[in-house]
Formats: sequence, structure tokens, C-alpha cells
Amino acid sequence: MQDPLPERLPSSPASPSVGASRLLWILLMLSILLVAPYVAEHVQYALTYGRLRAQVDVATEELQGLAKTTELVSLADTSKVFRLVAQRIEPSVVHIDAAQSADGHDMRVSDEFPWLGPRGDVQRVVGQGSGVIVDASGYIITNFHVIQNSTRLAVKLSDGRIVDKVTIVGADPLTDLAVLKINAEGLIPATWGDSHELETGDWVLAVGNPYGLDGSVTCGIVSAKQRRRLAQQNIYQDFLQTDAAVNPGNSGGPLVNVKGEMVGITTAIVGRSYQGISFAIPSEIARDVYEKLVKTGSVSRGWLGVAPSDVTPEVAKQRGLAEARGAFVRAIVPGSPAQTAGFAKGDVILKWDGQAVADPTELVLAIGRTKIGSTVKVQIWRDGQEIERQVTVAERPSDLPQQ
Repeated sequence: MQDPLPERLPSSPASPSVGASRLLWILLMLSILLVAPYVAEHVQYALTYGRLRAQVDVATEELQGLAKTTELVSLADTSKVFRLVAQRIEPSVVHIDAAQSADGHDMRVSDEFPWLGPRGDVQRVVGQGSGVIVDASGYIITNFHVIQNSTRLAVKLSDGRIVDKVTIVGADPLTDLAVLKINAEGLIPATWGDSHELETGDWVLAVGNPYGLDGSVTCGIVSAKQRRRLAQQNIYQDFLQTDAAVNPGNSGGPLVNVKGEMVGITTAIVGRSYQGISFAIPSEIARDVYEKLVKTGSVSRGWLGVAPSDVTPEVAKQRGLAEARGAFVRAIVPGSPAQTAGFAKGDVILKWDGQAVADPTELVLAIGRTKIGSTVKVQIWRDGQEIERQVTVAERPSDLPQQ
């Protein structure tokens, strides 16, 4: 007969060390589950940044190599340049969305695009806005009209991230430029180019978000330089004209040369939609305004205090000028530097600080660039002869509608 099976001993409670281990294990698993999405997201962003950074570096290197060649030998070479330029600038272009509160509700007013009517009047149409990263620390340059009157801003990056905490660093309505700041990692800035080096006929590409179509790239040529007096709201203007196709939403996006460098900021078109004529603020102006806004939050300019207009052939004949040149003084602001220096209504300003003045806009630009507080020699045509006046340049009052 078999011995009876021994009775199973009752289970004893787990020791304290075993319970603590199980608790630690559970906490560890919960931590992993909570942290995993965050880690995965950052890993994904790191991988995306690495891909975009490599894309930019390769495109830049190849563009530099192509720039050393004397000429492109085939249409395929031209296509390659465009492709590399698009790859170089793509990570730097952002989509900007703005909203304005109305009766407690957000009303989308973002990214109105200016168009130039038959007489140069600026009107507004609703579209989508663009911007371009110009510093890896998060500075973005765009058009003033893109963010004008906004109470809420959001920036969508090329890798899909959306940043809804956006700071307006400063704005300059007179050039239609503004600078924003975001806090985000892995930003790839565009490279500034020199718009002064552009020639009529040079290839350029416009990049932006027309009608919300993010990252759209179009190409054209520089149709003309120094297009002036197109919009009364932007008196410090010296536009690049191109035939690159732009539409509402391209506002604030970069205009780039065949080296992949930013040579302008797209700002306006003729008509309510693209008709073959578009305008960009030259990088020469945009970079100067950007640096001043980042440094001080505003742009200070020299001021004379005259209302200049064109010297027409009729005016030139009346004043005894051999040719129609300079800027005709049709009015003087009381108490201004011009009045103090003895300028008079009807004068024709021929030279400013030794430089010939071709037209009123050139005078306005020259005065604006002059150091505040400096004394400048000005050549004036009055009563059939050229005379000289010395004027101490003041700072332009912020509430003046025009020069």
C-alpha cells in the first residue's frame, strides 16, 4: 500500500523583498508606457532633422560645385539646379496661420496677400501666409500684412510640427516686414544672398504656401529691379519684379537664386491672382530691417520733413532745369529739419550727401539710411541756380503717414 501523499502546505505570504520587486517592475513598465510616445516622437524628429540637414548639406555642396562651372550644357543641368535649390530651401520655409478675435470667436484673417491695382492701390484678399527661418534659434522673417492685427499665431514647420507659441519680435509696416520668434529644436535657417548682385534675366525661384499648398516651388526670372512707387503704404520700397508664379499664400516666403540663397521676400502681385508680374522685397533691405528688429524691436530712420514728388518735364521747364531729375518739394512739415535748414516749397533736391537724386523714392531711401543726428550737405535747385543747404537729420516720427 502506497504511503499517503503529503498534505500541501498552505501558501505563505510573499516576502517584503519580492513584493517590492514586483511593485518596482510595475512602476517601470508604466513609466516606459508613458515615456515611450515622447521618446518615439523625439527620435522621429531627430531622424527627420538628420535627413533634412543631410539634404541641405548635399544640395549646398552640389550647388557650390555647379557654380564653379562656366556654363550649363543641357536642360537636364538646369533641372538639376532647380531641384537642388528646392531641396536646399525647403526645410527653412514655414506656413504661418493667424487669427483675430471677433465677439469672442476666432476669425481667420491670416495672410492677406496684397495686390497692386491699376493705380497701385493695395487691396487685400484672403489666402495663406509663409515665412522663412533665418536663424537656428527660431527667428522667422515674413510680411507685416501676414500678421497684421492678429491675436493668435501658429507656425507649421516643414517636418510637420506645429508651434502655437509665437512671439512677434517687431514689425516695420513701411517695408511690409515682420520678425517672429519660436522655440523649437532642429531648425534649419536659410542662407542670405545679395540681391544687389542680381541682374535682369537671372533665374529665381519662389517658395511658399499658395492657397495652403505647403512647400510649392515656382521659377521665373528677374524681370526688373528697383520698381518703386507701387504701393503708398510701403514708402521705403525698392522691389524686385519677377515672373515667378506667386499667389495668395506666398506672402512672406523666400525668393531664392540659383545658389539656393535667399535674395528676396515675396510681397505683392499685380491683380487679384497671378498674371505674370510679382514683386519681392530685396534681401538688401530685408536683412537690414531684420537685424534692426531683432536688436531693438523697431526700425529708426532719418527724417528730413519734406513731401517730395516727381520732377516732370513741365516742372523742369518751369524751374529752368535742363532735364527732369531730382525730387520736387511740394510741401514742408512745420518744425522739421527741412524748415530749420531753410528749405522752401518749390525747391528741387538734386543731391543728398554727395549722391545724385534720381527720383523721390531714391531720396526717401537715402534719407532713411542716413544716421540720425548727422549733418548732411544737400544740393538744391532754386530760382534758376544750384545752392547748398546743410541739414541735421532727425529721427522719423512714428506717426507720420509719409516722408
